[in-house]
Order: sequence, then structure tokens, then C-alpha cells
Amino acid sequence: MKRIDWNRLDDAARRAALARPAQSRSPALREGVETIIADVRARGDEALRELTARYDHATLDALAVTDEEFAEAEARLSPELKAAVREAAGRIDRFHRAAAPTAVSIETAPGVRVERVLRPIRRVGLYVPAGGAPLPSTAIMLGVPAAIAGCREVVLCTPLQANGRCDDAVLFAARATGVHKVFKLGGAQAIAAMAYGTESVPRCDKLFGPGNSWVTEAKLQVSGDPEGAAIDMPAGPSEVLVIADANANPRFIAADLLSQAEHGPDSQVLLVTPSDALLDEVEAEVERQRRELPRADVAAAALGESRLVRVSDLEQALDVSNRYAPEHLIIQTADPRALLDGVAAAGSVFLGEWTPESLGDYCSGSNHVLPTYGYARSYSGVSVASFQTQVTVQEATAEGLRTIGPCAATLAAAEQLDAHRRAVTLRLDAMGVSA
Repeated sequence: MKRIDWNRLDDAARRAALARPAQSRSPALREGVETIIADVRARGDEALRELTARYDHATLDALAVTDEEFAEAEARLSPELKAAVREAAGRIDRFHRAAAPTAVSIETAPGVRVERVLRPIRRVGLYVPAGGAPLPSTAIMLGVPAAIAGCREVVLCTPLQANGRCDDAVLFAARATGVHKVFKLGGAQAIAAMAYGTESVPRCDKLFGPGNSWVTEAKLQVSGDPEGAAIDMPAGPSEVLVIADANANPRFIAADLLSQAEHGPDSQVLLVTPSDALLDEVEAEVERQRRELPRADVAAAALGESRLVRVSDLEQALDVSNRYAPEHLIIQTADPRALLDGVAAAGSVFLGEWTPESLGDYCSGSNHVLPTYGYARSYSGVSVASFQTQVTVQEATAEGLRTIGPCAATLAAAEQLDAHRRAVTLRLDAMGVSA
């Protein structure tokens, strides 16, 4: 991890210090994804079978997971894991229901009623990766809010593993959260199938979920096509920033940093603190704990792009964090809640030494599909609202039009939109009212 003294850097050096590892959008990647998408659009299921054989080295008869395969997957899982999935889903459901948007109906003037009604997105597509490691937690995080929103059809794609099956826990989590159909598809071809539809895979209105650079590129391409599908948010590698004071536990901090570093070699982790002694202790502890990890090499690659940042005080630490806009922000200080009002940009915040980021990843109740790569400045994590549209409704009586019609006519005239103005004044004239 590279050590930085924030107050010795000019603005350009500070920008460089907080730069993320570059995301690959090479011409070869873009062209490769374009080719896959075009092939799936042109040949449908036939292309999906050929691409699965090429990339996953598996021959598919039926693309959809069958009831028998769901039952076999459940039977192979331990009772403890199945109970953990149900327990986590229950807490996620509880929080997401409480945080869901509500309908609104108010009278903005006598005789003028304005409403907001909520409608589920009709068909949504969920992507659950299984490359470096299967992610049943992502199936829970996406399936629960989709069910609460009332989406009519929820489709999930997840790639085959080396054993020729989809991950058992992913299948169990999908069924436990009410996903309607699961397909044995991964990569850019899965995104193309859900965005445009094939003989087997239904066309979806919006796509959700993380993935590798091919999946991310495919999501960006289909979201830029009017005939494609919307997406949840731009995605990048996972990241965490920890703000800590001199009394924070270095073992806990090291464990939190490594829990993100093990995601992948392009993940990034940062510690920001005014304590030189803590920087020393955490640096040593990270290396000690890393050597004990099965994914030690992956974590080592991520740590090469990570930072230990020395600041003057916790206020400056907040400034650094807001500038970086982390996916995950952990605050391990004597009074972490005192800093919360100063957090302007973060995907999810974890307060205190007893709140590891792992709780949010799995079972605290919040959603772990979060904006990365600085998008926390303008995007929020996935929620029930992500699976809904919010439609406004207005209704005016004659009294209401008499009350606010002159205002509308005046503004329309100022914008030189005479048809807009006349749509109001013709009605006012019919009532014998002057605009």
C-alpha cells in the first residue's frame, strides 16, 4: 500500500493519489462485446448455446433451470446455509419495505390535486456473477426489492461453473426471493439476451447486478441503445475507505481493508487517519493477515493500487472521503456518528468498530449493490425504488383551473409557446374568465 501525506500534495497530486485503477474499455473489449450482442440479437438461443460452449465449456440443452435442478441444488445445501439465506432475506425485506417510496396525493391549490403513484417495472433482469466466486448474496439483494416492488416477471442469469451446474446457493437464493425464471447464462451474452430477448429468454425493461469488464461493457452498450434496456447504475471494481482515529483497532481495520481487496485485483482500499502510529500498525497487520487468506495473491494485487493517507484531523479525513466518494465508507472513531452529517458522498456507511462492511454485504438489511468508481456523488444504491417508476397525476376542477390557469398562461406566453397558452385560455374563455 502506498503511503501519502495529504498535506504535502498539491491539488494535481491529490487527484492522482485518489485515482482509481483504470477500467478497461479498450477497442478490443468494445468490439468483442458488440460482436456478442449482435450475434445474440441475430441468432437468439442458437448463439447463446454456442457462446456458452465457447466460454463456459458446457453444452446446454435447455437454457432455463428446471424445477428438478432447483430441487437438487437445495438438497445439496447444508441446513445452516439455507437458514442463513432465509435469515438474511428476512432482514433485507424488513428494511427495504420500510424504506420504499410511498404514494402521495395533495391539493396544491383549491380544486387542484397532484399525486404520485408507484408502478412496478414490468419485467426486470438480474445478473449474478459466478466467476471468481459465486454470489448468492447478490441474488438476495436483487430478488428481495424486486419482489417488494411487485415486478410482474423477474428473470435471473448466472453462469455455469466448472461442474456444469449453476451455483447451488445462487439457485436457492433466487427461488427463496421469488425470482420467476433462472437461465444458465453468463457474460455479455446474458446481458444481450435479457436486453433484447431470445426464443427462451424474455426481453427485460431494466437490468441489475455486477459483473466483470465484459458484463459492464455490455450493460453500458445496451443502455445506450433505444431498443436495449435501462441499467441500475454504472459499475466499477469494489472499494472501501476507512476513516479512523488514533484509538481505532488496527486488526479490525486490516480485516476490513482485506475484505474488499480480496474481491479482485482491481479493487481499491484506503485508510485515512491523522495517526502515524495507526498507519504503521495497520500496514503491518494487513500483510500479516493477507498471508493467511486463500485469495492472498488477489488481495496483494489490489493492495498495490491502495493507499494509506495521513491527514491533519478527522475533518480533513471527511474532506478526503467526500472527494473520493467511496462505495463503502467505514468510520472507526471514538464518536463515529458525530461525523455522519459531514458525509456528502458514499454508497453505504458503517459506523463504529463493531460494524464490519461484511454485515452490509450479507445480512444487516441494507443493499450491497452500490455505486462505485466515484458514482456515489450522483447515484444511490439499489432499493425498491430502483424497480419502480414514479408517475405523477394531476386533476383540476373548474375552480382549480380558474385559480391557477392565469399563472400557466402567463408562463406559456413568456416562453412564446402560444399553443400551450391557448390550451388554458380557451378553457377560461369557456367559463367566461379572463386570463
